[in-house]
Amino acid sequence: MNIGNNGTPGAAKAFGRLLRFHRERAKVSQEALGRHTGYSKSQVAMIERGERRPRGNFVELADELVGAQGALMEVAQELTASGVAAWFEDYLEEEAKAAGIHKYESHLIPGLLQTEPYARAVFRCACPSLDDEEIEAGVTARLARQKVFHRRPTPLISFVLEEAALSRPLGGPTVLRENLLHILDIGKLRNVDIQVMPKDRRTHAGLNGPFTLLDTAERRSQLVYVEGQGGRYFLSEQPDMGDVFARYGALRAQALTPEDSAELIEQVAQDL
Repeated sequence: MNIGNNGTPGAAKAFGRLLRFHRERAKVSQEALGRHTGYSKSQVAMIERGERRPRGNFVELADELVGAQGALMEVAQELTASGVAAWFEDYLEEEAKAAGIHKYESHLIPGLLQTEPYARAVFRCACPSLDDEEIEAGVTARLARQKVFHRRPTPLISFVLEEAALSRPLGGPTVLRENLLHILDIGKLRNVDIQVMPKDRRTHAGLNGPFTLLDTAERRSQLVYVEGQGGRYFLSEQPDMGDVFARYGALRAQALTPEDSAELIEQVAQDL
């Protein structure tokens, strides 16, 4: 899998596992490692899970403290910013070859529909904050994903977007307007349907939050991908997977038609 132009997929996970192995072997706690390197316990934990890449002199200090004898510094050479969190790499591998991609989003314009300025504004909202290198790598990787719209064989792609997600001015009104016009252009593709869930809808099948559905290559199986504050995971077993696919069908029935959705998006853009 090639994501963007920088970094080695899986390197952050490999580094994290190696760090944890040496730390536990040396009987050093995450708190102690954090104190020694100037990191918090939670930041050390994120590095060990491959969710964040170490910065500054963390690797050198950690290698010395846990007695890794240079092993951490050797593996860290592969840790140039890829722009993709390690936990997201598994999803992207499936997305890149999926026969169908179907997304419900409630908080912001989803990555596949983001323009470069909007994506940059999203990454700047990250908490804990990202440095400039991570932001630019993230933007590059996100835009590279959008090649999927024109991939062969052509995937079927659909979105149900909350009206509120289309009016939140991340990056400012000009950035949002540009992104809304971009969404209208993407919606003209024959393999793409974009629907808006109006804010005055009295019944709603998606109150449990955003999710992504994937029809895998050659439609041999299906997957549900869910992200939350506490973790990210795939659903691939029944009945849970079937329930989410049914939920998406209900959302599409409750949302505006693609034609009415385009009119609403155009109106929101004009009002900015």
